[in-house]
Amino acid sequence: MTALYTSVQSILTIVLIIALGYFLQKQNWFDDAFGGTVSNVLMKVALPASIFISVLERLTLKTLVSLGSGLIYGFGTVIFGYLVAMVLVKLLKVRPGRRGAFINMFVNANTIFIGLPLNLALFGDQATPYFLMYYVVNTVSTWTLGAFLMSWDDPTKTKDSAEKKTFNWKKLLPAPLIGFVVALVFLLLNIPFVNVGWLGFAVNTLNYVGSLVTPLSLIYIGIILAKAGFSAIKFDRDTIIALLGRFVLAPTVITVLILFGMHMGNAVPTIEAQTLIVQASAPGLAVLPILTNQGHGDVEYATNVVTLSTVLFVIVVPIVMMLIQGF
Repeated sequence: MTALYTSVQSILTIVLIIALGYFLQKQNWFDDAFGGTVSNVLMKVALPASIFISVLERLTLKTLVSLGSGLIYGFGTVIFGYLVAMVLVKLLKVRPGRRGAFINMFVNANTIFIGLPLNLALFGDQATPYFLMYYVVNTVSTWTLGAFLMSWDDPTKTKDSAEKKTFNWKKLLPAPLIGFVVALVFLLLNIPFVNVGWLGFAVNTLNYVGSLVTPLSLIYIGIILAKAGFSAIKFDRDTIIALLGRFVLAPTVITVLILFGMHMGNAVPTIEAQTLIVQASAPGLAVLPILTNQGHGDVEYATNVVTLSTVLFVIVVPIVMMLIQGF
């Protein structure tokens, strides 16, 4: 009941913020340029700040070194997910503009806004280090290959375009990834930041700016829904398969890897195994429509899969919790 109650609470919060964006758009509060403005603010300012401060506040070098097994299982799941999704893109002939969102849905999850509070409710503070391992995997995956695939899938590019002919380092190193890399440098060099008293103003600034990510992303989803209409929410082939990838493939793969590791003598604590499986089952990234917009892709499709995965998570959580009781 705890899992169901927590997931319902988290999802109701998300739905209400999406509804706010929907209502304000219907009231014509936003002009046509607002979506692009929000996208730029999130990608270039709020997300880098959020990732930088989250890593420094939630991780230590000791934690990273001591919990290597979680990183191995997490990255193994991510790599397998990318491979399967890319094969399906070819087999199913997923059209340009939605391929990046399709692949990201298989691999990358909403670990912070939904995954973290759910994990705390289910397993308590003692599971936080294991959650952080999946958070690292998810962050690296999202802002390296995940972000690159969104740019690669840009349907406005042509074979002869200048952007195709030149290597764009800005696409390879998006601002959120730079925020993560800088935070890792701080960790590796043991540079004090979050616990330095006189830097409190800087920490607070980054926290405030970073806190814009989730509400603005959800308001953006509401805006897209208002423009497209609720008829845009549908269970088409690409949506169903992407949801199966998120809710079936990802948790299954990480479960198999953990069981294989146990068979090979690399046992992990029960709470670690359960944490990793629950995080692998979390819904799609709230910022996926923003990423899709940056890549000039099918924003309505990205909004559709994120919205449906978030709502369906209420059903998924109890099922996952029932299945992992055997660990």
